[in-house]
Amino acid sequence: MEVLCAAPCLGLFVFAFFNSVSTSSKSIKIAFITISMTFHRRYATIAIDEIQTLLASGASARVALLPAKTSKQALAETLAAMANAGGGVAILGVTAKGALQAGADAAALRDALVEASLLPDPPLILPSAQQVTLDGGEVVVVQIPAGLPNVYNVRGVYLTRTGSQNRPLTTAELRQLLLDRGESGYESQPVESAILADLDDARVSRYLDQVGLPPDEALIDALLSRGCVTRRGADGLPVEEPLPTVAGLLLFGRAPQRFLRSAEIICVRYAGAVMGDEFVRQEIGGVLVEQARQAEAFVTGNMRRGMRIRGMAREETTEYPAAVVREAIVNAIAHRDYSIRGEGIRLLMFSDRLEVYSPGRLPGHVTLENIKDERYSRNEAIVSVLTDLGYIERLGYGIDRMIAAMQEAGLPAPEFEETVAGFRVTLRSASEDLVSAQPQTQRWHHAFLNERQEAALAFVREQGRITNSDLQALTPDVHAETIRRDLADLVDKNLLIRIGSKRATYYILK
Repeated sequence: MEVLCAAPCLGLFVFAFFNSVSTSSKSIKIAFITISMTFHRRYATIAIDEIQTLLASGASARVALLPAKTSKQALAETLAAMANAGGGVAILGVTAKGALQAGADAAALRDALVEASLLPDPPLILPSAQQVTLDGGEVVVVQIPAGLPNVYNVRGVYLTRTGSQNRPLTTAELRQLLLDRGESGYESQPVESAILADLDDARVSRYLDQVGLPPDEALIDALLSRGCVTRRGADGLPVEEPLPTVAGLLLFGRAPQRFLRSAEIICVRYAGAVMGDEFVRQEIGGVLVEQARQAEAFVTGNMRRGMRIRGMAREETTEYPAAVVREAIVNAIAHRDYSIRGEGIRLLMFSDRLEVYSPGRLPGHVTLENIKDERYSRNEAIVSVLTDLGYIERLGYGIDRMIAAMQEAGLPAPEFEETVAGFRVTLRSASEDLVSAQPQTQRWHHAFLNERQEAALAFVREQGRITNSDLQALTPDVHAETIRRDLADLVDKNLLIRIGSKRATYYILK
């Protein structure tokens, strides 16, 4: 088991060693690469009758038939193309139609295969080649396993197989392959039309200062090491000037939504338990840290507050524990799938619950069943920088501690749900039980309200809303400016929410 796991590392060591020895050491190179191939995971050998069937069937996307005189470059391209596709089998020493070539030197073909496997970047570490004797000659057969962990190129060209031919991967195919094989998450992709100047130098400098990096460390090197800029373009090829990545723009961009429109949070507070025409809405953009702060402020400003009896004491309480709200928001920001367009994070507040929905289903191996115990980061760069910026407590708070905090507050445990294309966290509130049981006429006394404000709140409870004119009608002898101040004070006390502006203004209960 240890030998099999060490094989890829051994292959990289062998490759580095080869580059340091002279070309006259060909036999040493072949010996070492043969060792690395021998120690790599062994695949079942292909039976002679299977090889004959493959030859009779002809070349295809999964079968390459290669003449003995195939150049190492062409052989490397075929191996890389099959590795980038679904794997397959390469048979050396045959014609394009599958006929054996008399006099083919199987040992030389093995050597050529070994050297050709070194040409792709990264080098291909393949199962040991088979030297097979058939009627009419010898062939060399090598299997290219499906699901190799890397994306391979030969001299900067990324190839795949279509039918029996090698062809370059399109930009979209290459990007998807990089994502599928885990070499490059969406956050590490360069952003089309964005340049280095689109990152805020001052914001980057503050971050580097906060994490205590040496002042002489190059800014670009620091951003490169954190996945915020890249030296490769969308086609995977090197570029002269570093380019901002998705993570870089989201963390340090001057105007992230100019390039990533869906990277925002839509916050809505509804008056009741269902969506309705009465609501407060805020669209939050900017860098991720600011989004987290503003979203938390929105919830804090729109949460109901009340008094609860604990033992013999009366204490002020909020609708949801602040730490749980922070965790739900930060997790949504840090782990959402930013490749999904047309939809941002949605934070919806109702009279009985708070919902935080993020685009993208649970990442990696995390499921609803193991979410309390497993951790997997879809956006490693984003999580790393958010942690550096002081969000480590929030990111490390943990699902289990969210549950404990809700239960300690006397609230139901958070609810987790996967949708067709996203993930939702629901926090249930105490609803009307937020305020300690007492006669309705006495409900607002702890807020030090005057009689007009008590009357205004009673009116809202019965009618659902109140306007300046409504309160003026209830207290006709009071000046209009006093009416305005009374209602504004109720908003400041977090008892009412103001909807609309000017003459269309009205107020609803929080």
